[in-house]
Amino acid sequence: MMKLIRRREACFLAAVFVTLLVSATDGLTAQASVGQLTLERIFSSQEFSSERFGPARWLADGSGYTTVERSATAPGLDIVRYDPASGEREILVAAERLVPSSGSRPLILDDYEWSDDGSKLLVYTNTRRVWRTNSRGDYWVLDLENGRLLQVGGDADESTLMFAKFSPQADRVAYVRDHDVYVERLSDGSITKLTEGGSETLINGTFDWAYEEEFGIQDGFRWSPDGQHIAYWQIDASGVKEFLLINNTDSLYPRITSIPYPKVGEVLSSARVGVVPADGGETVWARIPGDARNNYIARMEWAANSHEIVVQHLNRAQNTNEVMLVEASSGNAATVHTDRDAAWVDVVDDMLWLDDGERFTWVSEKDGWRHVYIVSRDGGGETLVTPWAMDVESVELIDREGGWLYFIASPDDATQRYLYRSRLDGSGDPERLTPPNDAGWNSYQLSQDGRWGFRTHSAFGVPSTVDLVSLPDHRGVRSMAANAELIRRIDTLDRDEVEFFKVDVGDVELDGWLMKPPDFDATKKYPLLFYVYGEPAGQTVTDRWGSARYLWHLMLTQQGYLVASVDNRGTPAPRGREWRKAVHGDVGTLASADQAAANRVIRGWDFVDPDRIGVWGWSGGGSMTLNMMFRYPDLYATGMSVAPVPDQRYYDAIYQERYSGTLDEHADGYLRGSPIHHVDGLSGDLLLIHGTGDDNVHYQGSEALINAMIERNKHFTMMAYPNRTHGIFEGPGT
Repeated sequence: MMKLIRRREACFLAAVFVTLLVSATDGLTAQASVGQLTLERIFSSQEFSSERFGPARWLADGSGYTTVERSATAPGLDIVRYDPASGEREILVAAERLVPSSGSRPLILDDYEWSDDGSKLLVYTNTRRVWRTNSRGDYWVLDLENGRLLQVGGDADESTLMFAKFSPQADRVAYVRDHDVYVERLSDGSITKLTEGGSETLINGTFDWAYEEEFGIQDGFRWSPDGQHIAYWQIDASGVKEFLLINNTDSLYPRITSIPYPKVGEVLSSARVGVVPADGGETVWARIPGDARNNYIARMEWAANSHEIVVQHLNRAQNTNEVMLVEASSGNAATVHTDRDAAWVDVVDDMLWLDDGERFTWVSEKDGWRHVYIVSRDGGGETLVTPWAMDVESVELIDREGGWLYFIASPDDATQRYLYRSRLDGSGDPERLTPPNDAGWNSYQLSQDGRWGFRTHSAFGVPSTVDLVSLPDHRGVRSMAANAELIRRIDTLDRDEVEFFKVDVGDVELDGWLMKPPDFDATKKYPLLFYVYGEPAGQTVTDRWGSARYLWHLMLTQQGYLVASVDNRGTPAPRGREWRKAVHGDVGTLASADQAAANRVIRGWDFVDPDRIGVWGWSGGGSMTLNMMFRYPDLYATGMSVAPVPDQRYYDAIYQERYSGTLDEHADGYLRGSPIHHVDGLSGDLLLIHGTGDDNVHYQGSEALINAMIERNKHFTMMAYPNRTHGIFEGPGT
């Protein structure tokens, strides 16, 4: 997925881009006051670091929660329990209890999980990065009754275990090691290998690059509720062509990393799911019809029992999602629900079971809005739970006893997010629980009984805060992370209030925001920089804290620039199916036309200098920047494109075919939407930036673009970051 980059952008980008856009002032090298930002303050210091809370875990009965806090007696973290009502605090696991027998310091807690009965603690530590996240590391189990601390994995090498989890009975731990699934008995340390043949191309219990990146799944196995079996994915990437990443700088001769990477129109990895006894034995494979090389198994869970699993089975075009129940004993599969869309269907993460497994929740856009349904597993029909003209962004909780559905939505303003609840039978009107004065971005971690929640709130230019609230009254109980010092520092900066606006481009209104210089004078004319993304994977026009990117944009306003962003059609805003899926089969064309239409309106504002308008973006935003510079050279004087996809055929099949359609059916759309086919239009100043070690959006695409620009005698500026990946953050200075 070509995601919006939210990590720190390199200082080089800011300095070079400001120079290219033609500075409104000479302030970049001037001595900064307390209110003035510098690149060093933003990117090289900890001045604007955020206070964090957690990780926190609600107890199953809602009676309390656990979190981690700095120990007062040891150089580590305590795990503490709190009563949400009284605030009573109890240290459940002191840092001293997490000191291995062979060591002198407590384990570093990267994450932790409790067993279902609360008798044991699983600690994740010493982690290593795999693709985007640290998903490989060491696991330790602490028995709270006898105080025994043991490392699982037997003779495994350091930091090689993945996704360890307790059995429901807390007597065993399962994990992935070297692409195979293992179960370890805690009583005697005996280890059973459940799968065979694991390799870089035959992957058991986890996923290849494409599945992880585009379906958002990493953990590829599940314990049955009775602890007798494990269901798991097996990915066969042996037929997938490999992409080679070349590291020229870390050794005398190049080092090559090979990654199976299915580009548009190429052979896909195959996926299958099976069920194996937890004590070892033969795997029973799900008998799912169709060519495994041209379909996807995007989700799999146990079906609220221990004798069936449920899978979401997508065709290659990703416009059909079949919900299948699979018998664990035979592998027989039966389709119980099908969702179709002329464009694409999204994988459903909000599938929850009701009525002892007789019905489940489903999310579909089939009536034009992202609505929640309750579907009978026996084909007996479905109930629309949210029958209003509004999108449900996510299901947060089902209160089965009270009959409530808790969800995130924002029916009146696509830049916001709020918590709502409605009746499970679809009656009545939705009830907004987030208070009216809490405008901005609200997210929640709710207790299982729906009585409590951790609410994270932020707004544009306002850092995140976390507080404990009671529900449904949404009464603030106590602050968990006030971020008071960061908020104070932000408030000392020279800045003007952001303005959210709507721009009418003819057949639709687009949302946007505008940041102005602190000493803004409406009688003057200012250069304007657009920040763009524009792909189906993310919004830019949101009323939320933007961290370092916000500070960088603010620094530009302090130098005399306007900074703006507009969301085009095709972004995942809560504005209905037609808005989101208008770009299907033509990604890059309608989106850039919307951006250009917004530019034509905004450049007419009295205080905008129409001759000094620039655009920048990263990943999908880098592609958008190229399209704007190439297609609309009369509107943009300068562009900075970071890690773009100049030719959509070069990107991975799962993402690109989902939104652009398959190549054999939509070849014209690929030509129209790919910037590389519009290079002739370039006339402004273009800065192209890419990491040569980008495993997501390959540097290959930028090299092809460079060739195309050289062939046409186009002038541009180029910065390659050796061996950096998609975020360009590895190594000194980045």
